[in-house]
Amino acid sequence: MSTKILTESPTIGLKKSLTLWNYFTIGFGATIGTGWVLLVGDWMIIGGGPLAAILAFAIGALFLLPMSAVFGELSAAIPLSGGTVEYVDRAFGSKVSYFTGWLIVMGKGILCPWETLAVSTLVSERFGELLPVLRSVKLYSILGADVFLLPTLIALGVGIYVSYLNFKGASSAARLQGFLFKALMTGMALAMIISLLKGGPQNMQPLFSKVTGPTATTEANGLFVGMLSVLVMTPFFFSGFDTAPQQAEEAAEGLDRNKFAIVIGLSLLAAGAFYMLAIYSFGTILPWTEFIKSSVPALACLKNISIILYLVMLCIATLGPMGPMNSSFAASSRILLAMGRKRQIPKSFEKLDPKAGTPFTANIVMCVLTLAGPFLGRKMLLPLTNVSALAFIFSYTMVSFACLRMRKTEPELKRPYRVPGGKLGIGAACLAGCIIIGLLVIPSSPAALKPLEWVITGTWLAIGLLLSILSGQQRVAR
Repeated sequence: MSTKILTESPTIGLKKSLTLWNYFTIGFGATIGTGWVLLVGDWMIIGGGPLAAILAFAIGALFLLPMSAVFGELSAAIPLSGGTVEYVDRAFGSKVSYFTGWLIVMGKGILCPWETLAVSTLVSERFGELLPVLRSVKLYSILGADVFLLPTLIALGVGIYVSYLNFKGASSAARLQGFLFKALMTGMALAMIISLLKGGPQNMQPLFSKVTGPTATTEANGLFVGMLSVLVMTPFFFSGFDTAPQQAEEAAEGLDRNKFAIVIGLSLLAAGAFYMLAIYSFGTILPWTEFIKSSVPALACLKNISIILYLVMLCIATLGPMGPMNSSFAASSRILLAMGRKRQIPKSFEKLDPKAGTPFTANIVMCVLTLAGPFLGRKMLLPLTNVSALAFIFSYTMVSFACLRMRKTEPELKRPYRVPGGKLGIGAACLAGCIIIGLLVIPSSPAALKPLEWVITGTWLAIGLLLSILSGQQRVAR
């Protein structure tokens, strides 16, 4: 390994090359991966029907919209990579900032292996039906899910490619997002056309029903509780809107900061509309109670209509995880970079590659996390989703409270963009975050985290506490 890479230089900085369109596709692409294909059936089962899922994603987008405005205000005023760490530090101090940053790294760190796991799941379950050789070598089973050699290798290849792009630079990763944006639009158009030609709104009946599918069961007793059960998952599936702010330092020279802030909200609303259309389209191709009987129903129903359409959608769905993986990889490495700059974690995390201008140590850590995904097994998708949702919504809520506090502590800070409604609008973001956190952590809540999910969260926090102690000792030693 070159010593040059590991040597800090004051002349090295993150490259400034991202445009408004890049930021929109980064935010949208980080949000829309393959969940709309892989888990749309689970959303219907958990909610008790497509209507509950549609309402949950609509409300989820509206709940998070004030938070996107908060990120817009702060990232336009303080355009630093991994800005979440900086905002909370300035408002509440280093300790609160550290654990906020550590939790969002957990959320985004989970999302990267989640996406490589999604790739291996699609390859083994869907492509494996067409090419049995893909499932010819079984490695092991975990939580009742089989892990096969070839799908694992393919998913690892995807993870390595995305890691390579992030080592190479932000502009390379952004070009991939532009390509994936077009692929996602093609997939959505395909689902809508099939729904219009083959199905209809009558297939959404009954509006609520308790059902059991291959991977989930309806635990709610009515439409409202079903909607809440899906609502608490939505921060995970909307998590990409904060990816653009984490890369604010890499904006091209002269970029309009006011428009930059607006783009964050637009990417969130576009993602919300995409999810709602996806749920409606797939939920009306055939009666939803029949639709959810397959483990990946969005693809299974297309297979019965046309093998060509099925293969096209399967290819799009398999490419889909690269978008969130790519954006979350970049955002996580920038958060780790920011924490390294503040000496909250070892100083080595602030190192940049002198040629590419990308975080070096942080990228290595994210690469390792990303490549762990295919080894976890499909049954880990939902637990990881809920844990990540808690991490995201906690960090978003802390940023909202930081924005509110900084209006008082830093009134002279130049703000090219301000949250509509002022402190009232910021307060709405704080309240929305507290409500979703409550639904996830209060034991009596129908959407409360399950024991396995608490174990994952507790383990991550324990690692963070240990790392914080070690970093503190290093600071004292210096």
